[in-house]
Amino acid sequence: MSEKKMRILVISDSHGRNDDVAGVIEQVGHIDMLIHCGDVERGDDYIRSLVDCPVHMVAGNNDYNLELPSQDIFNIGDYKVLVVHGHTFCVYRGVERLKQYALQNHIDIVMFGHTHKPYIEIDEDVTVLNPGSVSYPRQSDHMPTFLIMEIDDEGEAHYGHGYYKSKFTELKI
Repeated sequence: MSEKKMRILVISDSHGRNDDVAGVIEQVGHIDMLIHCGDVERGDDYIRSLVDCPVHMVAGNNDYNLELPSQDIFNIGDYKVLVVHGHTFCVYRGVERLKQYALQNHIDIVMFGHTHKPYIEIDEDVTVLNPGSVSYPRQSDHMPTFLIMEIDDEGEAHYGHGYYKSKFTELKI
Protein backbone atom coordinates (compact mmCIF):
# COMPACT_ATOMS: atom_id res chain seq x y z
CA MET A 1 0.00 0.00 0.00
CA SER A 2 1.22 3.48 -0.86
CA GLU A 3 2.00 5.90 1.94
CA LYS A 4 -0.28 8.39 0.17
CA LYS A 5 -3.39 6.22 0.46
CA MET A 6 -5.69 7.32 3.31
CA ARG A 7 -9.28 6.92 4.50
CA ILE A 8 -10.70 9.80 6.53
CA LEU A 9 -14.02 9.87 8.38
CA VAL A 10 -15.59 13.33 8.66
CA ILE A 11 -18.51 13.87 11.04
CA SER A 12 -20.28 16.82 12.59
CA ASP A 13 -23.08 17.93 14.88
CA SER A 14 -23.27 14.88 17.13
CA HIS A 15 -24.56 17.10 19.98
CA GLY A 16 -23.46 14.76 22.76
CA ARG A 17 -24.95 11.64 21.18
CA ASN A 18 -21.69 9.75 21.33
CA ASP A 19 -23.37 6.39 20.76
CA ASP A 20 -24.08 7.67 17.25
CA VAL A 21 -20.41 8.58 16.79
CA ALA A 22 -19.35 5.13 18.02
CA GLY A 23 -21.90 3.51 15.72
CA VAL A 24 -20.62 5.38 12.66
CA ILE A 25 -17.03 4.45 13.49
CA GLU A 26 -18.05 0.80 13.83
CA GLN A 27 -20.05 0.91 10.58
CA VAL A 28 -17.24 2.55 8.58
CA GLY A 29 -14.44 0.28 9.80
CA HIS A 30 -10.77 1.18 9.37
CA ILE A 31 -9.93 4.88 9.16
CA ASP A 32 -6.62 6.73 9.11
CA MET A 33 -8.02 9.99 10.50
CA LEU A 34 -11.18 11.27 12.21
CA ILE A 35 -12.40 14.84 11.73
CA HIS A 36 -15.27 16.34 13.76
CA CYS A 37 -16.58 19.69 12.47
CA GLY A 38 -18.06 20.84 15.77
CA ASP A 39 -21.07 20.73 18.07
CA VAL A 40 -19.55 17.83 19.96
CA GLU A 41 -21.16 19.16 23.20
CA ARG A 42 -19.61 16.54 25.46
CA GLY A 43 -17.40 13.50 25.36
CA ASP A 44 -14.58 14.80 23.18
CA ASP A 45 -12.11 12.63 25.10
CA TYR A 46 -14.43 9.64 24.70
CA ILE A 47 -14.62 10.23 20.94
CA ARG A 48 -10.81 10.36 20.75
CA SER A 49 -10.66 7.04 22.64
CA LEU A 50 -12.81 5.31 20.01
CA VAL A 51 -10.12 5.44 17.33
CA ASP A 52 -6.45 4.67 16.99
CA CYS A 53 -5.60 7.46 14.56
CA PRO A 54 -5.16 11.24 14.51
CA VAL A 55 -8.28 13.21 15.49
CA HIS A 56 -9.04 16.80 14.48
CA MET A 57 -11.96 18.40 16.31
CA VAL A 58 -13.19 22.01 16.35
CA ALA A 59 -15.67 23.89 18.51
CA GLY A 60 -19.18 24.58 17.31
CA ASN A 61 -21.65 27.16 18.58
CA ASN A 62 -22.79 24.71 21.31
CA ASP A 63 -19.30 23.74 22.50
CA TYR A 64 -18.78 26.55 25.01
CA ASN A 65 -17.78 24.09 27.77
CA LEU A 66 -15.09 22.34 25.72
CA GLU A 67 -11.55 23.50 25.11
CA LEU A 68 -11.51 23.05 21.35
CA PRO A 69 -10.09 25.41 18.73
CA SER A 70 -12.51 27.41 16.58
CA GLN A 71 -10.64 26.23 13.49
CA ASP A 72 -7.92 23.80 12.53
CA ILE A 73 -5.60 24.02 9.53
CA PHE A 74 -3.46 21.01 8.62
CA ASN A 75 -2.39 18.92 5.64
CA ILE A 76 -3.88 15.71 4.35
CA GLY A 77 -1.42 14.48 1.78
CA ASP A 78 -0.78 17.37 -0.58
CA TYR A 79 -3.98 19.19 0.42
CA LYS A 80 -4.16 22.09 2.85
CA VAL A 81 -7.35 21.59 4.88
CA LEU A 82 -9.41 23.99 6.98
CA VAL A 83 -11.92 22.61 9.49
CA VAL A 84 -14.45 25.00 11.03
CA HIS A 85 -17.96 24.66 12.36
CA GLY A 86 -19.28 27.29 10.00
CA HIS A 87 -21.54 29.41 12.20
CA THR A 88 -19.10 32.35 12.16
CA PHE A 89 -19.20 32.28 8.34
CA CYS A 90 -23.03 32.47 8.16
CA VAL A 91 -23.17 29.17 6.24
CA TYR A 92 -26.98 29.10 6.42
CA ARG A 93 -26.85 31.90 3.84
CA GLY A 94 -24.37 30.04 1.64
CA VAL A 95 -20.70 29.12 1.51
CA GLU A 96 -19.30 32.16 -0.32
CA ARG A 97 -17.75 33.76 2.80
CA LEU A 98 -16.19 30.43 3.69
CA LYS A 99 -14.80 30.01 0.17
CA GLN A 100 -13.35 33.53 0.15
CA TYR A 101 -11.62 32.91 3.48
CA ALA A 102 -10.23 29.65 2.12
CA LEU A 103 -8.93 31.31 -1.04
CA GLN A 104 -7.29 34.12 0.95
CA ASN A 105 -5.50 31.52 3.08
CA HIS A 106 -4.53 29.17 0.22
CA ILE A 107 -6.79 26.39 1.51
CA ASP A 108 -7.56 23.49 -0.85
CA ILE A 109 -10.36 21.82 1.13
CA VAL A 110 -12.81 23.32 3.63
CA MET A 111 -14.83 21.10 5.96
CA PHE A 112 -17.69 22.59 7.97
CA GLY A 113 -20.83 21.66 9.88
CA HIS A 114 -23.60 23.68 11.55
CA THR A 115 -26.29 23.26 8.87
CA HIS A 116 -26.79 19.54 9.59
CA LYS A 117 -27.08 19.04 5.81
CA PRO A 118 -24.63 17.05 3.67
CA TYR A 119 -22.89 19.12 1.01
CA ILE A 120 -20.10 18.67 -1.52
CA GLU A 121 -18.89 21.40 -3.88
CA ILE A 122 -15.78 20.72 -5.92
CA ASP A 123 -14.24 23.36 -8.15
CA GLU A 124 -10.73 24.12 -9.34
CA ASP A 125 -10.05 26.65 -6.57
CA VAL A 126 -11.45 25.10 -3.40
CA THR A 127 -13.47 22.06 -2.35
CA VAL A 128 -16.18 22.64 0.25
CA LEU A 129 -17.50 19.71 2.28
CA ASN A 130 -20.16 19.26 4.95
CA PRO A 131 -20.70 15.75 6.32
CA GLY A 132 -24.21 16.55 7.56
CA SER A 133 -25.15 15.38 11.05
CA VAL A 134 -24.75 11.93 12.56
CA SER A 135 -27.44 12.70 15.16
CA TYR A 136 -29.86 15.44 14.06
CA PRO A 137 -30.06 15.56 10.25
CA ARG A 138 -32.02 18.39 8.64
CA GLN A 139 -32.03 17.45 4.95
CA SER A 140 -35.32 16.28 3.41
CA ASP A 141 -34.75 12.53 3.97
CA HIS A 142 -33.69 13.09 7.63
CA MET A 143 -31.06 10.34 7.42
CA PRO A 144 -27.97 10.69 9.66
CA THR A 145 -24.94 11.25 7.43
CA PHE A 146 -21.16 11.31 7.49
CA LEU A 147 -18.51 11.85 4.85
CA ILE A 148 -15.66 9.63 3.74
CA MET A 149 -12.64 11.22 2.11
CA GLU A 150 -10.20 8.85 0.45
CA ILE A 151 -6.76 9.65 -0.87
CA ASP A 152 -5.82 7.19 -3.62
CA ASP A 153 -2.38 5.83 -4.55
CA GLU A 154 -1.72 8.88 -6.74
CA GLY A 155 -2.58 11.29 -3.92
CA GLU A 156 -5.93 12.34 -5.44
CA ALA A 157 -8.86 13.01 -3.10
CA HIS A 158 -12.31 11.43 -3.50
CA TYR A 159 -15.39 12.20 -1.41
CA GLY A 160 -18.72 10.59 -0.67
CA HIS A 161 -21.49 10.74 1.90
CA GLY A 162 -22.65 7.71 3.81
CA TYR A 163 -25.79 7.06 5.80
CA TYR A 164 -25.48 5.99 9.41
CA LYS A 165 -27.63 2.92 9.91
CA SER A 166 -28.60 3.55 13.52
CA LYS A 167 -31.19 1.55 15.43
CA PHE A 168 -33.51 4.53 14.99
CA THR A 169 -33.19 4.62 11.19
CA GLU A 170 -33.80 0.87 10.98
CA LEU A 171 -37.17 1.09 12.77
CA LYS A 172 -40.15 0.44 10.52
CA ILE A 173 -43.07 2.73 11.23
